[in-house]
Amino acid sequence: MTAEATRDVIPFREAVRAWFGISLQTFGGPAGQIAVMQRTLVEEKRWIGQQRFNHALNYCMLLPGPEAQQLAIYVGWLLNGTRGGLVAGTLFVLPGMLALLALSAVYIVWQDTGVVTALFAGIAPAVLAIVAQAVIRVARRSLTHPLFVAVAVAAFGALALFGVPFPIVIAVAALIGWTAHRLAPQVLTKSDGHGGDGGPAPLIPDDALHHAQPSRRSAIKILAVGLAVWWLPVAAVALFLGTDSVFTTQGLFFSGTAVVTFGGAYAVLAFVAQRAVEVYGWLSPGEMVRGLALAESTPGPLIMVVQFVAFLGAYRDPGLLTPWGGALLGALLTTWVTFVPCFLFIFLGAPYVEKLRHNAAISAALTGITASVVGVIANLALYFAEHTLFGRTFTWTWGPFNLPLP
Repeated sequence: MTAEATRDVIPFREAVRAWFGISLQTFGGPAGQIAVMQRTLVEEKRWIGQQRFNHALNYCMLLPGPEAQQLAIYVGWLLNGTRGGLVAGTLFVLPGMLALLALSAVYIVWQDTGVVTALFAGIAPAVLAIVAQAVIRVARRSLTHPLFVAVAVAAFGALALFGVPFPIVIAVAALIGWTAHRLAPQVLTKSDGHGGDGGPAPLIPDDALHHAQPSRRSAIKILAVGLAVWWLPVAAVALFLGTDSVFTTQGLFFSGTAVVTFGGAYAVLAFVAQRAVEVYGWLSPGEMVRGLALAESTPGPLIMVVQFVAFLGAYRDPGLLTPWGGALLGALLTTWVTFVPCFLFIFLGAPYVEKLRHNAAISAALTGITASVVGVIANLALYFAEHTLFGRTFTWTWGPFNLPLP
C-alpha cells in the first residue's frame, strides 16, 4: 500500500456511506448515474469542483467499459486514494449485481419478469427527471462559449439522428477543442471551479495537482497486479473445469467484450446478443430482451445484463457442477471479468491524466470532449425517455436521418 492510498481528503467512513447512498440511486443508465454523482459530489457535498469532475469524466469517456463506474473509481481515488477507488467502484456495481442475481434466479424458477419489471417501473420517471436536471446543470457550467454549445448540439445530432460511432464523435470534439486552443485561446477561459453559484469552494479544487506521482515502477506494479487479479479466476476455471467448459468460454468472451465496449453498453450489446444467442446458444432472443429489461430496471451499469446471460448459459450447461452452482459461478465470473478491468484502467491512467490537467493543449482537447459529453448525456436521456414513457418505438428513416420515435 502506497502513501497516496492512505491520504484521505474526507474521512473514509463518511466516503463509504456516501458511495453506498449513491449506489442505491444508480438507475437510468450512465446518464442517470452521472447525474446522481454530479448532484451529490459536486453540488451538495462540495467534495470536488466542476472542472475537476468534468476532467475525470472526459478521461472515462475515452475508456472501454461503463464510464459511470469508472468515474466513481476515479473520484473515489481522488478522495481516498486506492482504497477509496476500490470501495467506490465496488459499491457502484454491488447492489445491481445482487439484485440481478436474485432476479435471474426468479426468472429460472417462474420464467416471468413482468411483475419484477412492474415493481421498478415507478422509479423510471423519477430517474428521468434527475437526468434532465443533470443535462441542464452540466450544460450551464460547462458550455462557457457559443463554440462549445455548437459542439454539444452537433454531438447530440450526430448520435441521435445519424448514428455516428461514439469514438468518432469524441475524436472530433477533442480536435475542435485543440484547434480552438491554437487559433482562439480566449475561447477556453474558465470560470471558477465550483460553477460560480456562490457556494463554498470544493474540497478538491480545480487548480490543485494531485499528489500522486506517476512513475514507470508504479505503473508496472499496477499493471502486474491488475492483470493477475483479472485473469487468475479465468485460469483457475480452465484448470479445474476444463478449457472447453462453458465457464472458460464465458470468462474469455466477456473479458474480450470488456475492452471493446467504447461508447457504453448499447454499442456492444448487439454483438453480445448475437454471439450469446446464435453462436453459443446460452439463451433465446426473447430471453435476451427480458434480461435487458431487468438490467435497465435495477441499479448499476446496463452492461450488467451480461451477468444474466452467463447465469442462464451456465445453468443450462453446468458441466461437473449442479445447475444452480454453475449458474452462480458463471454469473460471478462474468461480473468479475467485466468490471475488474475498469479498476486497472483508472489506477493505471489517473496519475498521468491528473498531471495533464495543466497541459494547455491537452486540456483544450478535453474541454472539447466536455462539450460533446453534454450532447452524449442528452442523447442517452432521450433514449431513456423513449423507452420509459412509451411502450413501443419505431425508427423513422429519411435519407441519412435515423430517429427513434414513440
